[in-house]
Amino acid sequence: MIRLEHLTKSFDGGKTYAVRDVSLNVTEGDTLVLLGASGCGKTTTLKMINRLIEPTSGRIELDGRDALSADVLELRRSIGYVFQDIGLFPHMTAAENVEIVPRVIGWPPERRRARSTELLNLVGLDPSAFADRLPRHLSGGQQQRVGIARALAADPSYLLMDEPFGALDAVTRDQLQRELLDLRMALHKTIVFVTHDLFEALRLADRIGVMNGGRLEQIGEPKELLNEPATPFVADLFEHARRQAELIGATS
Repeated sequence: MIRLEHLTKSFDGGKTYAVRDVSLNVTEGDTLVLLGASGCGKTTTLKMINRLIEPTSGRIELDGRDALSADVLELRRSIGYVFQDIGLFPHMTAAENVEIVPRVIGWPPERRRARSTELLNLVGLDPSAFADRLPRHLSGGQQQRVGIARALAADPSYLLMDEPFGALDAVTRDQLQRELLDLRMALHKTIVFVTHDLFEALRLADRIGVMNGGRLEQIGEPKELLNEPATPFVADLFEHARRQAELIGATS
């Protein structure tokens, strides 16, 4: 469903590279987590998929079609995007925020309202209690649920998530991770999820792509990266998680 070939991005004419020669595939219905520290290129890679950032070179295919030759607005409307800072419009209610893309693409009001009601229920927000609330009257976790509902509003095949739970407290983060796993099973979306949190990656991913210095160090299933790291960087990164997994296995 998503294919990146030799994707590269330089912001200074080739003096330095934020992303360098990244190639990967994301299978339909899978969740790929891009894992790495701040500045490693994971968010830049994510933003190039829907062309919030235009690549310097390389190729992006979505369902076999060249994304770089597509109309950029149509492309973005076909991809759900969940931001770390949520980005709800403060003057709009929760329901109005969810309905933004359906309104832009011309859905009638009745269909938009039915869709926002369906999605608020899906993310655990009772529409009778939350649909008409402004963002300032919602907690951080509730705002992020609205952000996820908004990203799903036009039923996109792809969902891009840029550290969506990074600013939340540990309890809310844990709850939203569990809810995302449930949503994956219910909706069968193809997801690219960015995080710097190793344990979040292990919990959510079908496959993990480890990034370092703009390059993709290794990509594989969590067990593969834990047990068969391809580089010293990956080995060091997963050593703590591997030891914890061994400890849990020894005590279970």
